[in-house]
Amino acid sequence: MPSPEQTPPQSSLPEALSRFGEDVLAGAAARACDISAAVGGSPSTPSAHAAPPVPVPGASALDVPAARIPATSGALERILRGPSGIGTADLRLRLRDEEPSRLCEGLPTAPQGRPIPGLYHHQVPDPDPARVEEVSRRIKAWALDEVSLYPDDWEEEFDGFSVGSYMVGCHPDAPTIDHLMIATRLMVAENAVDDCYCEDHGGSPVGLGERLLLAHTALDQLHTTQEYQPDWATSLHADAPRRAYRSAMEYFVQASSASQADRFRHDMARLHMGYLAEAAWAQLDRVPEVWEYLAMRQFNNFRPCPTITDTVGGYELPADLHAQPAMQRVIALAGNATTIVNDLYSYTKELDAPGTHLNLPVVIAEREDLSDRDAYLKSVEVHNDLMHDFETEAAALAADYPLPSVQRFLRGVAAWVDGNHHWHQSNTYRYSLPDFW
Repeated sequence: MPSPEQTPPQSSLPEALSRFGEDVLAGAAARACDISAAVGGSPSTPSAHAAPPVPVPGASALDVPAARIPATSGALERILRGPSGIGTADLRLRLRDEEPSRLCEGLPTAPQGRPIPGLYHHQVPDPDPARVEEVSRRIKAWALDEVSLYPDDWEEEFDGFSVGSYMVGCHPDAPTIDHLMIATRLMVAENAVDDCYCEDHGGSPVGLGERLLLAHTALDQLHTTQEYQPDWATSLHADAPRRAYRSAMEYFVQASSASQADRFRHDMARLHMGYLAEAAWAQLDRVPEVWEYLAMRQFNNFRPCPTITDTVGGYELPADLHAQPAMQRVIALAGNATTIVNDLYSYTKELDAPGTHLNLPVVIAEREDLSDRDAYLKSVEVHNDLMHDFETEAAALAADYPLPSVQRFLRGVAAWVDGNHHWHQSNTYRYSLPDFW
């Protein structure tokens, strides 16, 4: 860990233990405020405290208290939270001695776009516009000038993805624009692989394993003989996904430790294995069982993104702490929940696309013989269960490991979860909601 003078600004989220369970009454007050803003369902659940703007690089760091969560806080919080299902907004608790107008003071304003009614999430501020503008400028220059990522007719789609807003919102504790660019390049490269190999822009399940394997060598270097090394090196420039992977990984390893880089490679291998499972179902024209789909989504998900939150923050969660089963469970739950967010917000977009696109509502409708609406609403509940488990497990982990690196990493993962939802909700260029409410 760097010294206090060197520690970059901390997350704009509240401190770890209040984020996961402390100050329960204030949390209930915040949730009560959101009832009036909900449309046709149970309210969203913002953090208990207002989040300040992203700190200016160089500002003093926040100290993380090594406190423990009271054993009763989780149960009390759930009682105060009340029902979380669709249509339960009027059943939620409000503190009798407080007026809603005063309770709501200081809460973040709602982002553009309509949140999914009943979806459990934390409302966060819009990302710093100055940082968004600079990250957007730099990533477009990288995409065009360094890796020749896309042709001219893809420019509107690239801009509409709003990756600058996405990454700034997901990494509020990044000390510099350079740190934000580490995550942004990797995100764009991962999406290039998904689009060009699997999805919209020429993707196909046929031969996907070969393409993914060769692209993975841009992340995990091939060690071969001198005779064949040049052929492999040349192959890294053969298509846009490999060019993007190679370049983004080069930047990443310059900023990360060896263990952080190896951790990322492992998570990318998980991602590619998930791609292959989905491709196999497409080739077989098979809709998997719900549990099978969720197993695939634990691998084909956002996990590589929050797992690098310490590199982007300019510090390191030691490898032995990252490898703890409890930490692995927290990271997996975060990845699973954020990926179901994607399934839900991209539902109408995927229905409008050619062919069959597997997502959780589609799989539940098929396998559990539910209507499209009921399957979608059940998928919201699956997401909510994952989110509650994530927060419960993170709170327990924060209490068991009162170490600065653990506390900060958990804040970073929580920030990524919240920022991911904010981007999906606010990106009306890409996403719209079904008419189920």
